Amino acid sequence: MAKATKAKTEDYRLLDDEALDGKIADDELRLKKTKFSHAVNPIENPLIIKQQRRNIARLKTEQRKRILGL
Repeated sequence: MAKATKAKTEDYRLLDDEALDGKIADDELRLKKTKFSHAVNPIENPLIIKQQRRNIARLKTEQRKRILGL
């Protein structure tokens, strides 16, 4: 599982700032829609919400690293 996370993190590093901002916005919108869908009619696999939150956190971490210059 750690290797899959590593590959995603490396992929996020390759994105430029605008693409990273767009990806964060798209993923946050998808998370909101998934949460709403789950509230109305329970989804088959609720762990998808957890995965989406973590991916957003990874993206925001990369964005913050760029702001701080790390």
